[in-house]
Amino acid sequence: MSNVVPDPAASAPDPVRILNLANGLTILRLALVPVFAVFLLTGDGSDATMRLVAALVFAGAVITDRFDGVIARQRNLITEFGKVADPIADKALIGTALVALSLLDLLLWWVTILILFREVAVTVLRFWVIRHGVIAASRGGKLKTVVQAAAIGLYILPLSGPLGTVRWWVMALALILTVVTGIDYVVRALRLRRTSARAMQRAAEARSQRTREAT
Repeated sequence: MSNVVPDPAASAPDPVRILNLANGLTILRLALVPVFAVFLLTGDGSDATMRLVAALVFAGAVITDRFDGVIARQRNLITEFGKVADPIADKALIGTALVALSLLDLLLWWVTILILFREVAVTVLRFWVIRHGVIAASRGGKLKTVVQAAAIGLYILPLSGPLGTVRWWVMALALILTVVTGIDYVVRALRLRRTSARAMQRAAEARSQRTREAT
């Protein structure tokens, strides 16, 4: 019987398991969405205690969004499941919060519709350019996410008086960032489709074809 010990360097690395800490936080965020909605909608939003609890649940879900990505990168736990589930969890949380606030007449419907339209449009653009590459999140996009979460959190809390006015201004800033970063994403998507390696190759093939046809 051969006593040859396999070379560890020649062995294929173990695949990253789907059930890991980073993905666990993402799944937790998804699970918190209906819990958050129940607390917020209890008593048609008139129960201050339930709204405080809803705000705490929302804050906890937002924190998981901050740490799942960091943990995945630092511990090399990035998986295809995480790439798909993470943005779904984000949109589920933000979308549920916005719709619930509008249903409770705490937030104007056009605000909710504008933000959700932007998120859907950006998702469609991602699929549109996916063969050309991935557009990295910009600083503006990250700031937009933080301000949106802060504005939504303030609207969830049972605030009144000056604090009620402050949350309106924070939401106004979130709307500005939502529109500006959405336009920036469109511009970068169009540029990527023109300048990616795939686009350049297809353009070169088209020129070559025209040259052959001309001769």
